Parts: sequence; structure tokens; C-alpha cells
Amino acid sequence: MKSYVVTGVLALLLGAAVISAQRPAPTMEVYKSPTCGCCSKWVEHVRAGGITVNVTDLSDGELDALKQKHGIPGTAQSCHTGVVGGYVVEGHVPVSDVLRMLKERPAVAGIAVGGMPLGSPGMEVPGRKPHMYNVVTFDKQGALKVYSTQNKQ
Repeated sequence: MKSYVVTGVLALLLGAAVISAQRPAPTMEVYKSPTCGCCSKWVEHVRAGGITVNVTDLSDGELDALKQKHGIPGTAQSCHTGVVGGYVVEGHVPVSDVLRMLKERPAVAGIAVGGMPLGSPGMEVPGRKPHMYNVVTFDKQGALKVYSTQNKQ
């Protein structure tokens, strides 16, 4: 009897692993300036984290209009904007926080890293100490809340 139970449990676990492995990677649409090197480095960081990324280069005016369309508060804006799983990802957000958001599904419009903090993904500078910075959530009314703190001293 015990062997049937063990076999059944193992079969369930194996089935769950196969189903999990068959899920496609999330796909993020990223909009950036064609000349921005740090944006390209961030895209590579996101791809290395297992997210498929499609990139569209836009003019500064088109990027500004896109940020306005998605309701990204001014203090949370950065140099590129991504859209994945119904959420907005603004700026140099670590892929770990993107994956966490997609797993937890918080009731927010998106997450952001305002500006371009030294040491954030895509903004690494050899020999320079990374700055501490916050990843924030924002809602459709523009309210910001800290989601994570990076490079804690």
C-alpha cells in the first residue's frame, strides 16, 4: 500500500514539474531610445533572467507620450518603459522584482526605478560603489509605494 502512495505522489510531482517546464517565458515589450546603451544592457539583464524581450526604438516625444499613456508618475520615470503581463516596468528594475511582480500579481499599474541609479541593472560602473535605491509600485492614481530596496549598505 505504501508503495502505491509513494508512486502516486512521485507521479503528481513529476507531472507538476513537466507542466511548469512547459509554461512559456513571459514576453516583455520594451520601448527605448535607439541610442541608449544602458537600456540595451538592461534588456540583456532581463533576458538573462528568463524573460523574452521585444524592443522598439522610439523618439523622445513618442517615449514621453507612452509614459503618459501608462500613467507613470514623473518621479518614477526613467529612460525606458516595458510592458509585461498587464503591468508597466519603468526604468532599471531588477529582473528579480519583475518576476516577483508577475508571480504575486499585486493590484498596481506597475513597478519603477526612477532616474538611473548607479549600480542598478544596466547602470553598473566598474570600480564605482552601487547606490542604494528603491523599486516602487505605482497605481493608476499615481500613488507610489516601496516594493524593494536595492544595494542596501
